[in-house]
Amino acid sequence: MAKKIGILGGTFDPVHIGHLRSAIEVLEDCELDEVRLIPGAVPPHRATPMVGAQQRLDMVRLAVEGVAGLSVDDRELRREGPSWSIDTLVSLREELPSQAQLYFILGQDAFAGLPGWHRWQEVLLHCHLLVLQRPDMPAALPDALQQLLQQRQVAHHSGLQGPGGQIALLEQPPLPVSATAIRGALAEQRNIRFLVPDAVRDYIQQHGLYGAIHSI
Repeated sequence: MAKKIGILGGTFDPVHIGHLRSAIEVLEDCELDEVRLIPGAVPPHRATPMVGAQQRLDMVRLAVEGVAGLSVDDRELRREGPSWSIDTLVSLREELPSQAQLYFILGQDAFAGLPGWHRWQEVLLHCHLLVLQRPDMPAALPDALQQLLQQRQVAHHSGLQGPGGQIALLEQPPLPVSATAIRGALAEQRNIRFLVPDAVRDYIQQHGLYGAIHSI
């Protein structure tokens, strides 16, 4: 059978339980072989991360260590220039068997902004899209995406066929946690335990990231 690989990108500044629960739930619900977390080096549609690439990579590696089915892919950190998703997809396709199924995991808000992505019309040439729906996000989408859904959406993720080219919407209630809130809590010297894995929390404290007090 063709291998089924999910990819979840982000700045991971820092990685937190919301990222990890999303990855695990997609892994299990869609019966994927693995989900790769891909930290971005120079995010084209976000502010510059507060923490450097190597430390963000270190934290993601700590977060997934020992978690079956989750792995880290550092290709965007090894590539110069903006971290365009299309470049990542093309490079993955060059490495994977032609029949491997590639699932690009993104939130509903990111999907709504898809027409603003670099070479966005080419994305589905390389992967399927798994869009994580949130009840607190507005349902309205640009006309271009409405048309895309009419052409490419399947009723259920089990209907995704072939290496790519289709879209499935997944209901996934969000955890009330964000990297922005975590950074704010750390700046105020508040405890972030249970918002990030303990290994990530220890790393943040040991390196004094985001204004955290160094561990003694």
